[in-house]
Amino acid sequence: MQDPNEDTEWNDILRKKGILPPKESPKDDEEEEEVALQQQSVVKTYESMMLEELEENEDEFGEDDEAAIEMYKQQRLAEWKAAQKKNVFGELGEISGQDYVKEVNKAGEGIWVVLHLYKQGIPLCTLINQHLSGLARKFPQTKFLKSISTTCIPNYPDRNLPTIFVYFEGEMKAQFIGPLVFGGMNLKAEELEWRLSESGAVKTDLEENPRKQIEDKLMSSIRSSLPTRKDSDSEDEDN
Repeated sequence: MQDPNEDTEWNDILRKKGILPPKESPKDDEEEEEVALQQQSVVKTYESMMLEELEENEDEFGEDDEAAIEMYKQQRLAEWKAAQKKNVFGELGEISGQDYVKEVNKAGEGIWVVLHLYKQGIPLCTLINQHLSGLARKFPQTKFLKSISTTCIPNYPDRNLPTIFVYFEGEMKAQFIGPLVFGGMNLKAEELEWRLSESGAVKTDLEENPRKQIEDKLMSSIRSSLPTRKDSDSEDEDN
């Protein structure tokens, strides 16, 4: 069967005589191609956006795009959850010297490591391990570890305990060495959290150093217990 749209001399003659209808304009095909290119461009726009950007800009897209946007958002969310799950720790782990390079120096990209060197029988070490266990649950993206000092570093002196090393991507960023640094057995978990947040190991929601609050209360208590100048003068007059 002869194709009426075929470009032949005979078809041209038939069109001129009105026997065949005019050839269909390629305009429709061009428009379809243009629409397809636009759709591809929109898809590329989706691909270049992060989940947050999609949520901010989704009102600007038409109804026809909602399904594609939602699908892409779910894909991004799944990728984010997978990444989060991969880097979740959530507990205070124990390592030996043999594990040091693998667990600390080669912890991985974007990983903060808090390592506590301790010894059993030292009360402050026990207290810090308790605090770190709680902080490990609170900040699961940070790897919290403990290690008996001499199994980790041979001949490490007890006078340096407790010791906390903070690493990021295998490089040491902070170190806390000896009991005086921690303030003794009065150390609170919030104070330790603040110290670690200053090094970058955790992102605290504390607004200020809890130790400062304690010091301010202590100073206020001392000042209130001291005699005022007026009281002192009246005592001198009585004498």
